[in-house]
Amino acid sequence: MAVPLAIVQFSSKESTSDVVNSLAVALNPGNWLYLLTFASLIFFFTFFYTGIQSNPTETADNLKKQGGFVAGIRPGKQTAEYLDYVISRLTFVGATYLTLLCVVPEVLIAQLGVPFVLGGTTLLIVVSVIMETVSQIQSHLIAHRYEGLIKKAKLKGRL
Repeated sequence: MAVPLAIVQFSSKESTSDVVNSLAVALNPGNWLYLLTFASLIFFFTFFYTGIQSNPTETADNLKKQGGFVAGIRPGKQTAEYLDYVISRLTFVGATYLTLLCVVPEVLIAQLGVPFVLGGTTLLIVVSVIMETVSQIQSHLIAHRYEGLIKKAKLKGRL
């Protein structure tokens, strides 16, 4: 978000155009154009990154070569189409979630004047850390129960 603002501010210093000056003001954090650009970039780069990282055709070929399949879907091209369909829908939901998570704090801070200290990126990190911590605690508890079951089984076997 700093790049478009820097370009507009640089050109606004050299120009006395009202359009360029109003664009520079609109691209400041908290304004409607800033929020719209911010949300659009988040949405775009979510799909861009997913498009780079996932290749449904390659995944479908690997499944076919290894004897795997998706239930109810023929191997090959139909599997690739199905995987692309699922990935697109999941990416849309994820992009929407990321956009809301990052834009809502900006709106709360700028438009409503809420003294909200955490930004969207901070919230994303906090949520990820909490989810990972809960996952690690659950795996530790399961491992601890499993160890207890092994100890009880050994005791019963010795009696």
